[in-house]
Amino acid sequence: MRPTHFIAAYTAALASQTWQQVAPFIADEAVVTISTGSVYRGIAAIQQAYQRNFELIQSEEYSMRDIHWLHQGDDIAVYTFSFSWQGIINGELANGSGQGSAVIKRYNDTWKLLAEQLGK
Repeated sequence: MRPTHFIAAYTAALASQTWQQVAPFIADEAVVTISTGSVYRGIAAIQQAYQRNFELIQSEEYSMRDIHWLHQGDDIAVYTFSFSWQGIINGELANGSGQGSAVIKRYNDTWKLLAEQLGK
């Protein structure tokens, strides 16, 4: 998989709202900062946060656009993006959007998320 293919595969995994689909895209030592400012370090903490999000937001639709590659190396790639989401929270339609940045790292032949920061 090339770094550019990572984004589509990762987004599809997120759309499944199933941790088992997302987990292969997250590095064990990853750090994720979400738009509330909460920081999750390590795959166990990230799993809890993502699963909580999957349970909270029903029928979520998440998309990334305006992807700008800052670096695409053999083992590390960095990109920025705009994101948006919508879904049902407590029976009500909810949505949000913002800007993000991510670092992905190649482990053998697989790219995984090493760091991601989402902001409003």
